[in-house]
Amino acid sequence: WLVGLLVLQSCSSFILKNNEQLLQNHTVIVQFLTMLVGAGGNAGNQASVRVIRGLAVGSLNNDTRLPFLKREAMMALCLSTMLGFAGLLRAAVFNIPLAETVAITASLYMIVIISIFLGALLPLGMKMVGIDPAHSSTTIQVVMDILGVTITCFMSSLILGTSIKGKISSLSSGEK
Repeated sequence: WLVGLLVLQSCSSFILKNNEQLLQNHTVIVQFLTMLVGAGGNAGNQASVRVIRGLAVGSLNNDTRLPFLKREAMMALCLSTMLGFAGLLRAAVFNIPLAETVAITASLYMIVIISIFLGALLPLGMKMVGIDPAHSSTTIQVVMDILGVTITCFMSSLILGTSIKGKISSLSSGEK
C-alpha cells in the first residue's frame, strides 16, 4: 500500500514541472506550498479519523451517515474560513504582495474545504468496496499533497493572470 502511495506521490513533481514558469515568476508561492499542502493533509486526516472512529464505535451507520456528513460539511466551511484567514495573516506578516496573498489565501481555503470533504468520504468509499477504512488516513495525505499542488497552481494561475487556457491547449496538442 505504501509503495503504491509513494509512486502516486510522484504526480506532484509532474504538476510542479508543468507549472514551472508560474512558480519561477511567483517564487513566493513555492515558499507557502508546504503550508498549503500540509494544511490539506492535516484537515483531511482529521476528517478521516472522525469517520473511522465513528465506524469503529458504531456511531456512524446508515441511519446517522447523512447528519454526520452534514456536520462535516459545516466543519469544512468553518475550518477553511478560519485557516484561510490565518494564511492571509501569515502572508500579511511576511509582506507578501497582494496578488500572491490572494492566491495563497484562496488556495488554502479551497484545499482545506476539499480535503475535509474527501477525508470524510474516502473511508466510507473504502468500506463500501471492501478495503479497510483505516487505510484512508495515509491515502488522504498523499491525495491532498497532489491535489494541494494542483489547486495551488490552478488558483495561482487564475488569480495571477497566467494563461490556463494556453496551458490546456498546449497540453492537448502535445506541446511541452
